[in-house]
Amino acid sequence: MTRTTTPRRMRTLALLFLAVLGMLLAGAGPASAHAALTGSDPAQGVVVDKAPSQVTLTFSEKVATSEDSLRVLDPKGKRVDTGKPSNVSGTSYAVPLHSGLSDGTYTVSWQVVSADSHPVAGAFTFSIGAPSTTTVSVTDRTVGGGIVGWLYGFGRYVSYAGFIVMVGGAAFVLACWRRGSGVRALQRFVVSGWLALTSATLLLLLLRGSYTSSGKVGAVFDLSLLGQVLQTKSGAALISRLLLLAAAALFIAVLFGAYDKRDDEEKRDLTFGLAIGGSVVAAGLAASWAMAEHASTGLQPGVAMPVDVVHLLAVAAWLGGLCALLVALYRSDTPIEAAAVRRFSRVAFGSVLALVATGSYQSWRQLGSWSAFTDTTYGQLLLVKIGLVALLVGIAWISRRWTARLADTTVVQPREEEVGQDTTSEGDDLGDREPAAARAGTGSAKAASASADSSAGAGSRAARGSTVKGGPASTTGSEGSEEPEEAEAADEARASEAPADSERAAQLARQKAAMATARQKRQRDADPDRFGLRRSVLAEAGVAVVLLAVTTVLTQTEPGRTEQEARAATSASSSSSSTADSSSGALTLTMPFDTGGTDGKGVVSVDLDPARVGGNDMHVYVQRPNGRAFDIPEVKVAFTLEAKKIGPLPVNPDHIATGHWATSSVQIPMAGDWKVAVTVRTSDIDQVTVSKNAQIG
Repeated sequence: MTRTTTPRRMRTLALLFLAVLGMLLAGAGPASAHAALTGSDPAQGVVVDKAPSQVTLTFSEKVATSEDSLRVLDPKGKRVDTGKPSNVSGTSYAVPLHSGLSDGTYTVSWQVVSADSHPVAGAFTFSIGAPSTTTVSVTDRTVGGGIVGWLYGFGRYVSYAGFIVMVGGAAFVLACWRRGSGVRALQRFVVSGWLALTSATLLLLLLRGSYTSSGKVGAVFDLSLLGQVLQTKSGAALISRLLLLAAAALFIAVLFGAYDKRDDEEKRDLTFGLAIGGSVVAAGLAASWAMAEHASTGLQPGVAMPVDVVHLLAVAAWLGGLCALLVALYRSDTPIEAAAVRRFSRVAFGSVLALVATGSYQSWRQLGSWSAFTDTTYGQLLLVKIGLVALLVGIAWISRRWTARLADTTVVQPREEEVGQDTTSEGDDLGDREPAAARAGTGSAKAASASADSSAGAGSRAARGSTVKGGPASTTGSEGSEEPEEAEAADEARASEAPADSERAAQLARQKAAMATARQKRQRDADPDRFGLRRSVLAEAGVAVVLLAVTTVLTQTEPGRTEQEARAATSASSSSSSTADSSSGALTLTMPFDTGGTDGKGVVSVDLDPARVGGNDMHVYVQRPNGRAFDIPEVKVAFTLEAKKIGPLPVNPDHIATGHWATSSVQIPMAGDWKVAVTVRTSDIDQVTVSKNAQIG
């Protein structure tokens, strides 16, 4: 492979990188919500007889609110809410309203930040008395889009890429090819990863305030927003990442500075210290993502965060090491040994096993059901990611075959004229042989220099011989006095010519050394086994670029479990919540709940028939977010008529079947706007009470 071919391949890989990045970021649009609105009181589109005292929103997870997070607007667009939203229970947030609201259609507009750091927004309407025209545009608000959203997504991609390059490249040097610590191409590769991660982290910190609020470019440098960001979980994670990057800079300086200058015994001692320190810094950097994103919220966060750290480290060891190997194969003048490639192959295999284990757990946690693979955007993207990983593993298997073919051969075979030169190993603990190109260059230089010196010496001796032997056998005194002067003049002439001869000899030696190095590189690149390995590793790196882009978009997409929960709650609410059946008079109330414990999320439905004064039959159904019935330890219902200060009237239904409780002894003493409260207990300590108002009688 020629030198002109190598830059062309690298440019092709760079163009592929930019094309995939642009396609995915352009197609992603605004960041998807990771917290979903699962219920509200009043419900979306409902008509209530009496003006509510507050508006309550229930989300699939805890969210962060500000003064303007929840706004209620009258038909003319004037705000009728008072005060800052407050957390009333679990994942429910309420904002009080002015008293004496007139009839008409009201708009509820909300914008919050989910627990996994992504902004969420939306809007809906409800009416008091009867619907009316409104000047407020009722469209779902989108956040995380525009220029700021695009830059934020780009910063996330660059931060992931920088982490993988820096950590994976350093691990490749320490674990697989310690001689690589002195290779300039690898040094620049790892340092570029550090610079990319540091720059992207600073960019994300500046963009964070605007990204989660107005989305305006001018707000990027708003110091007040930056101060608010620093008080959030995401801000703390970004600051922690910057501090750890300072420690990473020291690690890189030692790895490519003091470490490379040590002898073999000192290197072994220093390797252990660098491995421990580097592992701690790398794990800390990975934790800065785990503590602020998907893993920090939802199901089993105490298990999910360590699993996420292991997942990120395995990705870095595999993909970052793969890119480092690509640099060593294409850009390094020092040939990499087959033993180093075999060591990386083992590291990559272990990383893949870790990825399969941690990825399976993450998929179950974020999806929750097989149907989510095809029914949700997150599941569809996850299928694409799984396909890319399978493709990458397949290409890696081909690379392992090329590595096996290199196992019984040296990377560079010595030429015949190098026989007899110094072929001893450098003596490092990995057993790597000294590069043949370096030996060839040194030997050629020494041979050329010795040849030049011997030629100069021969010329000097010839000059002396001619001078001595050119005189007569016997001379007079005057003739004898002239011989030393001639010899001195000849010596001066030879001295003046010696520097020129030495300079030409040194130049010749350098040319021969360069020619020997180039010849060795051509021989090395012409090796079909090495050529096949380079091609397969290049293909792996290309797939890895696409895989990283898909993963970045996946982290900005609403998890399938959350999407299904929101869809089920919205469907139930729109079809039956707070509505009376005109033919039978039955009333159905549907309320999502979250007790906060294991398996603590679900939907509880209360059917009251005929929903009038006197005796009523009541059925209570408990379902998982995916619609499947399941049992819980206890369900209690209470009825309260706050306007008449009646209640709460407790009702304890009997367990009938899986997820089904019922009773026929519900007595409603008078008609009115009754509050129906349901207490759900999912374990000995995890319980929550959810409620809704309904007109009964």
